[in-house]
Amino acid sequence: MNEQIKHYENKLAYEIDSWDLSAGLNGGDKIVVIDARSAEAYSSEHIPEAINISHRMMDETTTDFIDKTALIVVYCDGIGCNASTKGALNMAKLGFKTKELIGGLDWWKRDGYPTVGEKIRQNEMISCGCD
Repeated sequence: MNEQIKHYENKLAYEIDSWDLSAGLNGGDKIVVIDARSAEAYSSEHIPEAINISHRMMDETTTDFIDKTALIVVYCDGIGCNASTKGALNMAKLGFKTKELIGGLDWWKRDGYPTVGEKIRQNEMISCGCD
């Protein structure tokens, strides 16, 4: 029984879902959202106010501006992508309190939360008849 309890405690300690992230951001919690994908993927579409640091580029220099007291939430495309896992591991190794967004950008959108980026602007232009 203790192993099972520890398993679920660990999941809650190291993972966050879209609802909890949105509630925390809207509630004024000190959260920094990091998109761990490439700059191109980030430019195409990302969570509003997320910053882009590819998991491959995370080190003391590229993260020195981030508040160490904030909760860091790392995400990527979704369950078929492990950039968020690699990024969360990197950020934890750098001393940040880190969680991984369950389902990434895919589930964020599935749950009805907004995104921004070039893909969104192109879709808006098409849907409104603007060229």
